[in-house]
Amino acid sequence: MSGAGFVSFVGAGPGDPELLTLKAVDRLRRADAVLFDDLSAGPILAHARRGADLVGVGKRAGRPSPRQDHVSRLLVDYAAAGGRIVRLKSGDGGLFGRLEEELVAVRAAGVPFEIVPGVPSACAAAAACGIPLTRRMTARRVQFVTGHDAAGRLPEDIDLDALADPRACTVVFMGRHTFPALAAALIVRGLPPNTPAILAEAVSAPEQRLQRMTVETLAAELAAYPGSAPALILMGPLAEGGDA
Repeated sequence: MSGAGFVSFVGAGPGDPELLTLKAVDRLRRADAVLFDDLSAGPILAHARRGADLVGVGKRAGRPSPRQDHVSRLLVDYAAAGGRIVRLKSGDGGLFGRLEEELVAVRAAGVPFEIVPGVPSACAAAAACGIPLTRRMTARRVQFVTGHDAAGRLPEDIDLDALADPRACTVVFMGRHTFPALAAALIVRGLPPNTPAILAEAVSAPEQRLQRMTVETLAAELAAYPGSAPALILMGPLAEGGDA
């Protein structure tokens, strides 16, 4: 693409601006335009250069949201005008952040780019709870899984047998609405109903809330009142102890 700009895909971390990397802050300060997700807005955008275009393109479950192809097209169009573009994604964009679709778009358009990793929300949630993501003596595997597919349903191809392993540390992203069905399927496959679980809401934000319970009680609570705040579910040996 002649005259194309340069795109930085920047991970904003879980929301606390103090968890931004130095490289992320540098790219924001030099950007001519910032296309940001809902969860990467707020005080993080204070690092953007004065006069930069700030464009909200966030997608939230259950709310009107831009189509992914529209977001990708907008990114390419901004790059075509030249300058430095930041695509700001919450957490780390490579973890369930639709980074791949946007990489395909900029590559097809011949736009040069870089990926700046961010602090994953799963790591921030464990830190907020005062626990490690793995435990040397009891859990040697950590697994991240998305709780819903593109249509908002529990993915049909999810590996239930792996998730039912009581010795694995599991983090469920975007699983607030589908966790009751997921928990029922895992219990059928042998996961003890009293497996420790933590619901981590609005991690690193002032309204952060951490609740400790069991897989069974968490499933019942979310079935009765799923809520709307962004949340992660941590379960397995990692959910034992800590401060939550």
